[in-house]
Amino acid sequence: MNAIAASTDHALDGTRLALLLRAGIHRLLSREEVINKINVFPVPDGDTGTNLALTLHAVLQSLRARPDVHAGQLLTRVADAALDGARGNSGAILAQFLLGIGDRAGHLQQITAEDFAQAVAGGASYARDALAEPREGTILTVVADFAHEVGELVGRQGVRDFRHLFVRGLERARTSLEATRNQLESLRKANVVDAGAMGFVELLAGIVHYLETGELGEDDAVSVIREDEATAGEEQDLSHRFCTECVVSGEDVDRRHLREQLSTFGSSLVVAGTHRKVKVHVHVNDPAEVFRIAAGYGTVSGEKADDMRRQQESAHHARRRRVAVVVDSAADLPDESIEALDIHVVPVRVHFGSHSYLDKVTLTPETFFALLETSAEPPKTSQPPPGDFRRAFEFLGSHYDGVVYVGLTSRASGTFQCGEAAAARSRTHGRIVPVDTGNASLGQGLVALRAAEAAAAGASVEDVERIARDTARRTRTFASLATLEYAVRGGRVPAWARTLADTLHVMPLLATFPDGRISVGGALFGRRNLTAKFARFVRRRLPAGKRWRLAVGHANAPDEARKLQELIVAGRDDIETAFVVPIGTALGAHGGPGCLVVSVEEIAPA
Repeated sequence: MNAIAASTDHALDGTRLALLLRAGIHRLLSREEVINKINVFPVPDGDTGTNLALTLHAVLQSLRARPDVHAGQLLTRVADAALDGARGNSGAILAQFLLGIGDRAGHLQQITAEDFAQAVAGGASYARDALAEPREGTILTVVADFAHEVGELVGRQGVRDFRHLFVRGLERARTSLEATRNQLESLRKANVVDAGAMGFVELLAGIVHYLETGELGEDDAVSVIREDEATAGEEQDLSHRFCTECVVSGEDVDRRHLREQLSTFGSSLVVAGTHRKVKVHVHVNDPAEVFRIAAGYGTVSGEKADDMRRQQESAHHARRRRVAVVVDSAADLPDESIEALDIHVVPVRVHFGSHSYLDKVTLTPETFFALLETSAEPPKTSQPPPGDFRRAFEFLGSHYDGVVYVGLTSRASGTFQCGEAAAARSRTHGRIVPVDTGNASLGQGLVALRAAEAAAAGASVEDVERIARDTARRTRTFASLATLEYAVRGGRVPAWARTLADTLHVMPLLATFPDGRISVGGALFGRRNLTAKFARFVRRRLPAGKRWRLAVGHANAPDEARKLQELIVAGRDDIETAFVVPIGTALGAHGGPGCLVVSVEEIAPA
């Protein structure tokens, strides 16, 4: 049966319902950048379209996974997928709306118009209950008005045809959406409608278009409509910096108490889900505290903390630069360079036993090395989920002409492949370019620094990519270890090498190689004056007649790092020092406390 015929039926099974949802999702995905551009509430950070797109992309994946003729079971599966994939304030609200629909209709083999009216009313109620401080003039208002219109059509007018329900429901939703322009001061001032509400209306518009034309399109062929207008609204001084999210799972998660506890120190709080699985979204200044509180209610997963101040700056960059540079958190860079050069960081996950952290967000280098010394279990790192990369790429790609991802060597981790795959799947007008640096830590940081300097000077995405690849070929990294314990435990040095090193009183050095490997790259003889010996080792690898950029890192050993820097540059005028910085997990997990790292870049001739 085709779409037009299905629209006149008085009941929807799972197969027909899946087609409607896919059509609506396709429409919303194509409007991702348009929605980003009008995002001013609750924060003008230009990411609502991306958040809704990722939330519904999770639903689309669930729909692709397997057909389901049972309408209620399909809705339950869709709601669960939306909850898992929910991103941002509007994504969490939309997931809760779908959850409410699923709860009301989950037992139904087919859904009639009466069932649908009751289900969307339940969804609207669920969505409102998920917020600590619901506001009118947002997606909540438009969802409620749509649900009310459907209820009126079914209850008072006896409408039973789904095509008629959705057409009239869309008309009411569009009227409600336009009214949001004057319901919130931030929207009135920017003269825009609410971005989350617009996303919901676009979802309905896609469904109606399918019912009227039978046109569905392919899941992988959705084209994003480019929006060249400047992002609406103005930058604000934010009272809370991080958009923080996680999932809490358990046998009986107390959502009310969790919401009450989190509401005392954050804003824009949404607690969506069921007594077994809850999605938390809140704006705070201390994401680690959110995760700590959430852990008291169940098992925490899917931790995320987006820097809204940085997002706001990117959304309102007003073409100051054409290209955004992204790194994973394995790159070691000074915070001031990250801020000044607009470098965006996707955090790696770090696990100590059952405790998980977001690298350099909820886990500082100092805390990392303290845990490394005291934890009974060695740390494990895992690459960011593909959704983290994709969200960064699609958000930035909607505000810049291109994005260059400067990644950790693919020979040492799956992080780069994860970012590369996310880049291939990202839907954005901006070109997404992954660059494998074949490097780590400070070396990866030097490549990112050179790329970001080019971007800040106004270079095109092609030029930034070329500069990044060229810099990567000319950059090497060396690490001097205070002990081999962590390198052996992490597999970078074989156990027999520690025995041999102890017998011969030598200390192997870790190094990156042109093919991207991180392995033993030399040795220091004797166990005394290692810093001076390491300095001589590095100097011998910096031949005269060339110019060099140098970066020095340390694992809780700042004095030794400064001493190492001085010894390397002493008496030479061909070395440009970039920075001295604490190192993170990329080499720190293998070097251990006291580890010193040097990266050198041969500066290309002018």
